[in-house]
Formats: sequence, C-alpha cells, structure tokens
Amino acid sequence: MRNFIVCFSLIFCILSLVGCKKNEAVKTENTVQINNAVKYASGLSIYKYEGYSVVKVTNPWPDANHDFTYVLKEKNAVVPDSLQKHTAIQIPLQSVVVTSTTNIPFLEMLGVENKLVGFPHTDYISSEKTRQLIDKGAIKNVGQNEKLNMEQLIDLAPELIITFGVDNNNPMIQNLEKSGLKVLIQGDWMEQSPLGKAEWIKLYGALFGKEKEAEQLFDNIVKDYNNSLALVKNIQPKATVLYGTMYQDQWFVAKGNSWVAQFLKDAKANYLWANVGGSGSLGLPFEKILEKAKNANVWIAAGTFQTLKDLEGTNPHYSQFEAFTKKSVYTFEGKLGATGGTMYYELAPSRPDLVLKDYIKIFHPELLPDYTFTFAQKLN
Repeated sequence: MRNFIVCFSLIFCILSLVGCKKNEAVKTENTVQINNAVKYASGLSIYKYEGYSVVKVTNPWPDANHDFTYVLKEKNAVVPDSLQKHTAIQIPLQSVVVTSTTNIPFLEMLGVENKLVGFPHTDYISSEKTRQLIDKGAIKNVGQNEKLNMEQLIDLAPELIITFGVDNNNPMIQNLEKSGLKVLIQGDWMEQSPLGKAEWIKLYGALFGKEKEAEQLFDNIVKDYNNSLALVKNIQPKATVLYGTMYQDQWFVAKGNSWVAQFLKDAKANYLWANVGGSGSLGLPFEKILEKAKNANVWIAAGTFQTLKDLEGTNPHYSQFEAFTKKSVYTFEGKLGATGGTMYYELAPSRPDLVLKDYIKIFHPELLPDYTFTFAQKLN
C-alpha cells in the first residue's frame, strides 16, 4: 500500500507541475457575439446562448494535437448548423461517470453527487459524503482509468463520461466513443494557476444546469484567495523552502511557473527553485538537492508520512537537511479517507483558497493565529 501511495503521490505531483488566456468571444450563425464566461482557466472556454452553451477545451494534455468543442443542449433548443459537427450533450445531466477524484468536490459543491453512477477504483475517493453513496451501491466501481470496464459502462448507460488523457494516444477514449458512449475530455490538471484549476467548476455548473451556483461558489473562492493575498501583501519572504522527496533515484522539484510554485510565491516564501523556467518538474540527483537546500528553513515533503521517523525510514540521508534536524517538516498528503484516498489530491485543486491559507500558516503563523490546517500536517 505504501508503494502505491508513494507512486500515486509522484504522479499527482508531476500532473500538478506540468502544463494563457485571452478575453475571447465567439459568434455562431444567427446569434449575437457572446463573451467567454471563464476568466482564469487557460484551457476552458464557455459561451452561453439561448438554450445551449458551447464549451471549448484546449491543451488537454502536453503537446495535444487538437482541441475539443462540445455543445451543451437544453431540451428543444435549436442549435445552429455550424455547430452540428461537434459532440452534443443533453443537459442538465441526470447521470455521469467521472474518472478523477478532483471532480468529486465539484459535484458535491453543486449538490449533484447523487448523479454520479460510476468511478474507476472507488477506493481513491476520500469524501465521506460520496463514500456513503459508494457503500450504498449507488456508485459502481468501473475498473481502472486506462482499463475501464466497457461492459459495465454500457450497462450503466451514463449520459456522459468525463475523463482525461495524458498524451495523443488515447485508445480507451476511442473505444468508449465507438461503443456509443458520450465522452467529454477535461483538462483541468494542466492548469498551473490555482484559481484557473478551481474555475473548472463552471463546466460542471453548465453540465448540470447550475451555472449561477457555480459562479457564486467560484467567486467566493476568489474572494477568499484574494483576502489571503492581502494578508501577506507587505510581507517579505523569510522562509527558504525545500519541496518534495526522492522517488527512486530522482528528486522532482517544481519548476517556477508550476501550480505548486505559485502557491509558495503567493504565500511569500522563498522557494529555492523558483527561478527554474517552465511549468513542469525537474528531476535532480540527491546530491544537487542537498547542495542547494541543506540549510532550508522549511521542508514540504511529498508523501503520506506521519512522523519524522517515517520519513527518515525511506531515506536515512534526509537527516542531513537542517529543516529535518530542526523539526520543520510538513506534508499536505497525510490525511487519508476511509479506504486510503488522499484528501489533498481530491480537494486541493478545487479549493486553492484553503491550500494558500495552509501555506501562510506555515510561513507566517502570526497572520492566521486562529486558523487550523485543512491539509498540512507537521511531522512529529
């Protein structure tokens, strides 16, 4: 189980590190010009018309060779001929299958988790509310992401399957479509802006007829995030920060434009690899990490460790870091659901305001004296 969690932790970190948006507008025949309802997300556009919406998903995975356009159509809506070539999805949805735990909070925030009928490897889900539905048999385990149970999906007959790809070779997605199942590709994991990642809730608002609710929820997150930014506006970074852990013979550090690095910057911390260009991750040998981060004040470790002893047990050389000897090591991945799902993986992308508060509490505890960590834990 530990090997699985460490591997999943690495995959999540890499997906979070990979990956700008213009004020776009589109015009279809016999319609007026409509502005994009999305402000922060770089890979999502939503244009709302009378009776239907046009959703565009761009850059859904690294070096994607094409984009995706979907028409979300209300009952009896008339859609222009120019849009007939695109996948049409009847809304509001009454049943859905999603394939990433990051989608679960969007469903719950909008109060439509009861529309979820299937999920691959349901043990990954940590939310108590959705786990109750799983325990009742309302949500079926439909296999693994790249090995979905096609027969079961055909039997469930969801109105839509929301999934993702990691490269231009997606045989599973093609097989789903060949079987007559509606598929929507989501690219939220490619977003590097914390607010951009969270704004994908608007897609779910459009799919379930909850646009106003989604907009209000997101506006509240933006307000909370900006209020936290205001707390540290005039603060100078004090803490030097090491992020990550070894995986096999490499330490993958977040590059300077990544999702992780943006939080560290916004929380006014001196991240040691902030000047490395790009939005992905950089693999380095342990010696290079130790050379640069031996005297770092704070270490944000990747993994489900509960104690410093647990951490040192995976690599005895970790004790050479000053942050380790001074017991200033934290992890965001230690809180697990009933079946081993990690709360941070599931909820953090949709609640960047809570992630930022956790970081500010670590680096500037005096600014949030009464705040209790949502994700972060200090290793004992």
